[in-house]
Amino acid sequence: MPNFEDSYLHKGLRKKLIDLLRKKLKSLEIEDDKVLQAMYNVPRHFFFDSALADLAYEDRAFKIDADQTISQPYTVAFQTHLLDVQKNEKILEIGTGSTYQSCVLACLGAKVYTIERQKALFDKTKDFPLKQSYPSIKFFYGDGFKGLATFAPFDKILITAAAPMIPPMLWDQLKINGLMVLPLNDLNNEKNQIMIRLTKLKNEEMKKEIFDKFSFVPMLAGKAK
Repeated sequence: MPNFEDSYLHKGLRKKLIDLLRKKLKSLEIEDDKVLQAMYNVPRHFFFDSALADLAYEDRAFKIDADQTISQPYTVAFQTHLLDVQKNEKILEIGTGSTYQSCVLACLGAKVYTIERQKALFDKTKDFPLKQSYPSIKFFYGDGFKGLATFAPFDKILITAAAPMIPPMLWDQLKINGLMVLPLNDLNNEKNQIMIRLTKLKNEEMKKEIFDKFSFVPMLAGKAK
């Protein structure tokens, strides 16, 4: 079970992690204190088994249930920065996973609609203690490729798994001038993805920005029981 005590030790480890992330982002000429403060405000060890709590503040991904991962903190910081979250925006997140990224988005003031296709992970969110701390997160069990048309359009869409292409149904659910951030499969190296940011312009035109390479678990269609 997770340890929901946020001790001085945990806060100290978290500060060291945030300082490291700040240096990494600065090397890319990125300064985003708002995102880093949100990541400091969301204790990452809350999303780990208590036996692994001290490892939560290493800058690396860890496996969770259903062969999924809790993303590397640097990846969370980078994707969240690209999303440029503003208060009260409706954000669709594809891949709830541990709910860590969802909480970071909610901490930034977003209204988060998050979809998980793995039933075991979705069921965990029902009893997740932090749900009361982040009432702006709404959880759904479903197929991420289909999105949530009932609640569309969205200001922003974040995909946290390796997408084989830009999902057309998600693109349709994005507002004009909205942003979509996703790791897209690299045709030259199947083990890597290229982080991209798309802006939906008028007349369905697309502005595409290309960033660094990352590694994610694959985005799969359908719902897993």
